[in-house]
Amino acid sequence: MTIKETIKKFIPKFLLRIYHFCWALVGAVIFGFPGYDKNFKIIGVTGTSGKSTTVDLITRILEEAGNKVASTSTVRFKVADKEWENKYKMSMPGRFFMQKFLRQAKNADCKYVVLEITSEGIRQFRHKFINFDTAVFTNLSPEHIESHGGFENYRNEKLKLFKATKNVHVINGDDKNAKYFLDIPAKQKIIFGIKDAKKIENINFNFPGQFNKMNALAAIVVAQNYGISLDICKKALEKAKGIAGRMEVVSENPKVIVDYAHTPEQLEAVYKTFKEEKLICVLGSCGGGRDKWKRPVLGKISKEYCSKIIVTNEDPYDEDPMEIIDQVTKTAGQNAEKILDRKEAIRKAIKSAKPEDVVIITGKGSEPWMCVANGKKIPWDDRRIVIDALQKH
Repeated sequence: MTIKETIKKFIPKFLLRIYHFCWALVGAVIFGFPGYDKNFKIIGVTGTSGKSTTVDLITRILEEAGNKVASTSTVRFKVADKEWENKYKMSMPGRFFMQKFLRQAKNADCKYVVLEITSEGIRQFRHKFINFDTAVFTNLSPEHIESHGGFENYRNEKLKLFKATKNVHVINGDDKNAKYFLDIPAKQKIIFGIKDAKKIENINFNFPGQFNKMNALAAIVVAQNYGISLDICKKALEKAKGIAGRMEVVSENPKVIVDYAHTPEQLEAVYKTFKEEKLICVLGSCGGGRDKWKRPVLGKISKEYCSKIIVTNEDPYDEDPMEIIDQVTKTAGQNAEKILDRKEAIRKAIKSAKPEDVVIITGKGSEPWMCVANGKKIPWDDRRIVIDALQKH
């Protein structure tokens, strides 16, 4: 257990909440409360899956319409023409970062700010002192259950974004948890779902998967509510070539896909996209010390869809990586192979692939680090390892 974890264990939760709130306030004061600036509209995107993609697509559409936009996501940060990689290994960085980022957006005369909002970020008040104009709900499935103390608590944290947003709520009406978000009052509620698919039927959208159509629909709904035409949405979406580590096609022969999927719902959605193909799957269970319940579930899903399974290391933190691998492999079938070295696992998957096969590598996407014991971070990039393996193959 790290020093930080030990301190958290013995400090009462209400004191931790006060601590987080105070730092959020201090950050807002230092940077002059940029979250209340009336010159730009702030859009918050929350949910379990699709947040980064939805943030990216909203940003692209708003920019296509001629606006200066700032945005944050698991993948990248962007302020007008300046763009840089998110290396924090946090989808929603800390309170000082958020307030500083909003100040940068204001200084760059951005009209819109699009923020990826997480349950952990909300729990630590990183969303405070930000005047959200629109809140977007993508979907909800079990995630961070152990840290939140149950799915209901996890959902309640997500709901706080909508409670803090009084103007516009954009909600995926097809999700079984939509009713909880719809119950929260707002000046305007916009519900989208697969019934609206006609909006993207004539768009040459380059992102595979049904779930990406839903992300695109969310982005279109948000944009249209700000007066942007469907034609402009179409232009922006057709220009979009993909997002780093999100269903990213790293190679065509054999086809190699790198994706961030790390929950059961995400993993199954990725596999379903290529269910007609022979799949060679490399997976693990990221986040040592958390969400242990999903490990056997991930193994079971891989057994259902994959012809060849290699279970490997992801982000074990202080937990024994082989124990994590064993817990995934138990339900992945007798033919599932265990390879601790993730580089070797990727290389072996590619080496075994025939031209008609699809290799799917999940769990890390474009993450730049692998987190191991004692807080150590190892520079990492699944995509670079794939390219290296293909060159040697």
